[in-house]
Amino acid sequence: MNNSDLNTKTISLETYGISHANFHYQLSSEELHRITLEKGMGQESDLGAIAVNTGEFTGRSPKDRFIVKDAITEDKIWWGDINIPFSEAAFDKLYDKVIAYLNTKELFVRDAFACAEPKHQLSIRVINEYPWSNMFAYNMFLRPTVAELETFTPEWTVVNAPGFMAEPSVDGTRQHNFAILNFTRKIALIGGTGYTGEIKKGIFSALNFILPTFKNVLPMHCSANVGEDGDTAIFFGLSGTGKTTLSTDPNRKLIGDDEHGWTPENTVFNFEGGCYAKVINLSKENEPEIYGAIKKGAILENVVLDDSGAVDFTNTSITQNTRVSYPIYHIDNIQEPSIGKNVKNIFFLTADAFGVLPPISKLTPAQAAYHFISGYTAKVAGTEAGVVEPVPSFSTCFGAPFMPLHPTKYAEMLSKKMKEQGVNVWLINTGWTGGPYGVGTRMKLKYTRAMINAVLNGDLGLYSYDAYHIHSVFGVAQPRECPGVPTEVLSPRATWNNDEAYYKTAFKLTNAFRENFKKFEPFANEEIRRGGPQRYAF
Repeated sequence: MNNSDLNTKTISLETYGISHANFHYQLSSEELHRITLEKGMGQESDLGAIAVNTGEFTGRSPKDRFIVKDAITEDKIWWGDINIPFSEAAFDKLYDKVIAYLNTKELFVRDAFACAEPKHQLSIRVINEYPWSNMFAYNMFLRPTVAELETFTPEWTVVNAPGFMAEPSVDGTRQHNFAILNFTRKIALIGGTGYTGEIKKGIFSALNFILPTFKNVLPMHCSANVGEDGDTAIFFGLSGTGKTTLSTDPNRKLIGDDEHGWTPENTVFNFEGGCYAKVINLSKENEPEIYGAIKKGAILENVVLDDSGAVDFTNTSITQNTRVSYPIYHIDNIQEPSIGKNVKNIFFLTADAFGVLPPISKLTPAQAAYHFISGYTAKVAGTEAGVVEPVPSFSTCFGAPFMPLHPTKYAEMLSKKMKEQGVNVWLINTGWTGGPYGVGTRMKLKYTRAMINAVLNGDLGLYSYDAYHIHSVFGVAQPRECPGVPTEVLSPRATWNNDEAYYKTAFKLTNAFRENFKKFEPFANEEIRRGGPQRYAF
C-alpha cells in the first residue's frame, strides 16, 4: 500500500471484504494525474488539465438508480420512478460480487468530508477502481488535513467499480450499470459506469434524506455566493440553465456551485469541495473564471482534443454533456469556509426553449412554492436541421433525481424559510428570446448578468410594483425597466413580433405546467395551487 508523502496513516479494507493490500491511500492530485497518464487512461490537455473519457455513459442514468427498501427507508422515501426500491437481499448479494471483483484489482482509496458546516459534516471513504475517479473524489469532496486523517472514522462508504457489469436477470438491476444507496449499511454502491457524477450524487442523495429527516436542514440543488455586505444569493437550476456560470462572479465570493444545506440558524453551507461545470461552448471571454480553473488538477470529461492537446469546447461528437471537475480553490474569489449567512435573494433558473417566459420576473411566495415544486426547464428536441420543437422538462425542486423525500417536504421547508427571512424570489429565463428554439436566439449572458446584478445591487428593489407588468398568461411580475438591459428584451411578447404565435405557444406551456402539477395537487394547499398559471388554452 502506498501513501502520499503528506500522510503516514495506514488503513485496512478488510471490514469491506477487500482482503488484498494492493491499494493506494490518500494519493495527491498530482500522483493520481501521473498514474492516469501512465496507465493510458487519459491525455494531458494544453491547459494542463487531464482529459478522460467516461466510456459508455457520459451522464447519469436515473432509471438505474435504486434505494434499498429497509426499516429506515420503507415509510419515508417517496417511492416511484425516481426512487426505485431495491431489496436488502439483492443488495447484499450484489455487493459481495462487486467486492470479489475489486479483490482482483489495484484500488485507490480516499477519505473525505461532505458539508462545510462542522455540525452537519459527513465523513466518507471512497474506494475506486480507476485513479481518475479517485482524483474526482479529491476535487469534489472536502479534503481533510493530515491531523484530521489521524482520527478519521468513515461513516459512509462509496464503492465505485466502473468495470464491473451486473447481470440484470441475476442481480435485480435494470441493466448492467447501477447506483444503489443502502441507508442501513451506509454504502453507495456504483458499478458498470465510469461517469464520475454518480460518485458525488450518491452521497448528495443520501444527504438529501439525512439532513431534512434528522437535522431539520433543507438540502438544495443550487449554487450560492456572497456579496461584500455579507448577503447570500442562491441559484436553483437544472443542468444547462447557468447555475455555475451565474454564481461564479468576480464581484462576489463563491460558496459552491451545486449542492447546499440551509440550516435553522439561517446559514447556507456547501456540501462539496469543488465544482463540476459543463464546458460545452466554454470561452475565456464569456466565462473567464471557469476557463481559468481548467489547469493541472482539473479533470476534463468527454471533450475532444486536437493533436496539440488543445480542447475543442464546441465539439459534441462524444456528448453535449462535456464537463470539468476542479477543486474550488482553482477559483480565486471563494468564500472560506464555504458558508454564507443572511440569505436575501433566490433565483430560479430555467432555460425556456419555448421562448415565452420573461427573462426576469419577481415571484410571490405562492408562485415561488409552485415553481419550486415544478422545477421547470426545457430541452431542445435535437440539434439536427429542421428539428425545432422544444420539449418541456419538469424536475421537482430543481433536482428530482436526488430527492428521496416527497417534493412537498422540501417545498414546505423552503417556503417557511423564505417567509421567516423575507427573501425575494426571482424567476430567470436563460433560454430563448424572440421565438422558440430554432427561431429565436439564446438570451445574451450579459443581459442575464445585468438583471441579476440589478437585483443584488438593489436597483430592481427600488421600483414599486407600478413599475412591474403582471404577465397576462403566467401571472408573474416582470419589470418594465432594468439597468443594462434594453426595454424590449424584458417583454417576451414584444420580442416575438407576432402576438398570435406568442400566446399560442405560451398557452401550450401553461397547459404543460398544469398537467405536470396534477400529481402534486392532493398535497398542495390552495395558495400554492394558485401560484401557477391560471389560464388554459382553448
